[in-house]
Amino acid sequence: MNYKKLIPCIYLEKGNAVQGLRNNTIISMNPVELALHYSENGADELMIMDLSTQDVEHEEHLGLMKQIAQVAGVPVIGAGHINRMEDVKKILYAGCKKAVLNLSKESNLELIQEVSSKFGKEKIAGAFQEFKTIKVYKKLIEQYLGELVSLDELSLKESLAVTETPVIAMLPQISLDKMLSILSLKEISGLSGDIINENVKELQGLKKLCKENGILVNAFEPELKWDDFKKNKDGLIPVVVQDYKTEQVLMVAYMNQESYETTLETGKMTYYSRSRQELWLKGATSGHFQYVKALSIDCDLDTILAKVSQVGAACHTGNYSCFFTDLVKKQETTNNPNKVFEDVFAVILDRKINPKEGSYTNYLFDKGIDKILKKLGEEATEIVIAAKNPNPEEIKYEISDFLYHCMVLMAEKGITWEDITTELSKR
Repeated sequence: MNYKKLIPCIYLEKGNAVQGLRNNTIISMNPVELALHYSENGADELMIMDLSTQDVEHEEHLGLMKQIAQVAGVPVIGAGHINRMEDVKKILYAGCKKAVLNLSKESNLELIQEVSSKFGKEKIAGAFQEFKTIKVYKKLIEQYLGELVSLDELSLKESLAVTETPVIAMLPQISLDKMLSILSLKEISGLSGDIINENVKELQGLKKLCKENGILVNAFEPELKWDDFKKNKDGLIPVVVQDYKTEQVLMVAYMNQESYETTLETGKMTYYSRSRQELWLKGATSGHFQYVKALSIDCDLDTILAKVSQVGAACHTGNYSCFFTDLVKKQETTNNPNKVFEDVFAVILDRKINPKEGSYTNYLFDKGIDKILKKLGEEATEIVIAAKNPNPEEIKYEISDFLYHCMVLMAEKGITWEDITTELSKR
């Protein structure tokens, strides 16, 4: 579905988040935390504007973009300091789903076709201020850009009349009626700028208002109503809570109708405390909020599974999960791919930090990057040779060798499996 998106914008200058394009008042010295705050309050995407003028500062901001993309939990759009193909590549490689070129720079207009052809139209957007830019370059824009970003409210209406490319409107603080009017335009794909940044704590409320006005937004709309669920004798339903990234079970709690509806409205897990007989917003005291990613109901309609983004620890003891005490446990080898990769990688990282005499892994680290790359190349060749052999056992063995040497390279270069899976999930 083509939801209308609410997109907070983080303006980076000298490693800090500042007020805006023309206001360098610092609002946060930790842009990553600010991004997380925006994401957890209902942002559909995040736009990161790099206001740097020097390459050293730009590299620092690319690092911040990468950190933000890793923790945000929503797509990230990267903009600013784009002068050549390499700049677009760095933004996308940092984890951004889209790079935004400044269309007021003639060099960027010449770059559009090249980067769009290489990375795909859907990963390239263009920012504009003047209507004439859209009018003059209409054909180029519609052929090679997946989205536009309007930086000037005054030229927005004229621009929308001449382009079919979806537009994110960067807007100042305006009235709710005007905001809804703009958001309802079919050419508008989302809103960003002060209108979103200054009201970030009200994003869920804004989405509710949009729904009431017939504007399609990405909000929690369950397929079933509370009355469809099977409750216990006290009118409650148990909720199993799971980390949405690791799938680790965190806790079990209960909901009544009010806590369920509050959870849907706010996006924060809210339960019913049976001991206190009152609503319980998880994290209200500790700050360890749980932000909803998904809610599911089981086949009997009597248990909810909640997948959440957990801040801090879920358990009052300080443990991340309430399920930290083993009752019985069989010693057995796991074949869970995620667990195997993480366990092997953990051993490799431990060898790097705590060298062990006679360890082949330490031998590779001691010899350095050239040796690691040489072995990786050899193992890749072994896979090719094994693939010509009808016996599948040989290729399993060679792929395993290759993956091991890949993990040694990852450890050497500071890359994690989460980095890899995050990148793969965007393909």
